[in-house]
Amino acid sequence: MDGWKSLMRPLFTTALSLLCLNLQAGVIPTPVVEPLDNFHFTFQARVRGEYRNNVFDFNDARDSVTDDSWLLHRIRLGIEWQPADWLRIVVQGQDVRESFSDRADVPLQQGAEGDDAFDLRLASLEFGDPKHLSFKVGRQVLSYGDERLVGPLEWLNFSRTFDAAKLHYQQDTWWLDGFVSSVVRPHESHFNVSDFTDTQNSRREVFSGLYFSSSFIPVQATDFYAFHLHEEALAGATDFVTLGTRMKGDPLKLAGWDYTFDLAGQAGQVLGQDLRAYAFHLEGGYNWLKTSWKPRLALEYSHGSGDGNAADRQTNTFQNLFPTNHPPYGFMDTMSWQNMHNLVLRLAAQPHSKVKTTLDLHGFWLADTGDAWYRANGTTRVRKITPSASNEAGAEVDFTVNAKLTPHLDMLLGYSRFFAGSYLEDTGRGDDADFAYLMLTLNY
Repeated sequence: MDGWKSLMRPLFTTALSLLCLNLQAGVIPTPVVEPLDNFHFTFQARVRGEYRNNVFDFNDARDSVTDDSWLLHRIRLGIEWQPADWLRIVVQGQDVRESFSDRADVPLQQGAEGDDAFDLRLASLEFGDPKHLSFKVGRQVLSYGDERLVGPLEWLNFSRTFDAAKLHYQQDTWWLDGFVSSVVRPHESHFNVSDFTDTQNSRREVFSGLYFSSSFIPVQATDFYAFHLHEEALAGATDFVTLGTRMKGDPLKLAGWDYTFDLAGQAGQVLGQDLRAYAFHLEGGYNWLKTSWKPRLALEYSHGSGDGNAADRQTNTFQNLFPTNHPPYGFMDTMSWQNMHNLVLRLAAQPHSKVKTTLDLHGFWLADTGDAWYRANGTTRVRKITPSASNEAGAEVDFTVNAKLTPHLDMLLGYSRFFAGSYLEDTGRGDDADFAYLMLTLNY
């Protein structure tokens, strides 16, 4: 009963927030100003109630601070201004909070979203024509492909942005981006900065790349990319290149069929160790486009290489870079694209024009038990490395309902359950885990 009370508290609070948002939408005039010399205000309010049990420790016997319920809320205020055809200015502030949790409200500690008082999320100048040739400099979002390597991770309250300079060139059937950047890191007590602007940080991170996308083959998008990451640390330098390709079929041009193929390889150094690693993703699906519910059935397989020998001064663990790992490898965020096998059956349907439902069935295995099980952030480990353990991590079921309640208000409702595999039993307690949430987003 206590668990259900913990579940209902954030969901009830979120439902109350929904009522308030609807009242606000109906009573207060729309906060968007009609264009005046291409000057726009933007506003977003998002609230999400979560309930998690055993998601971090898979242990019923321990009452962890992460076995709890809490409320996550976020407000964004922005300005977009285009004073000339060749110049666009974007500025956006963001305030994020975590309420009612037992864990400390410190970002990224014990899995917390945490508090980050009103801070600068976006601040950029874009020169030129983004449909042909443009140059964008400042704090901005970087997103490429299906975001398996580079994305904004919008599920997180503070999400992800970069201090970057990006050159974009586009023609009718292809485009090319070249960028140099450094990721912005959230801080609870002071202004969020990247290594570009943090003179006290010795990490000196620089992330750069080229991304080419084309439609030369009419039925698919064909991408090629090269990323380079440099970081400094006392344990040794990190300096490696990621080369890859992505092909994605268009169901509208393939009689309802779709497919995705991703392949990436890495070489260089990670913390002073030689890196040789790879990852790939295969996906095929069918869309019933002429059926009112527009169902889609798909099968996926993802693999990221692992390292079986930690003592040979070489690592084969694929480095997941700056991805949006939620939800490709499950909504419970227990896996990243490294040292893993992930087999997925996906079913999606649209019972109403404004309602979409999904059901995902995941199976997880470690590629090598001589390496760690890495969570979605790519660094946190689920258990200590145990080479003798089974590689069966477990299975996950994700069910979601996404609804557009009004032109400006979206709702996401979901429930996930993780069924512990033999690996967890071989390395400690192996109890099942639960995750439930209700999220409301108001956009203007």
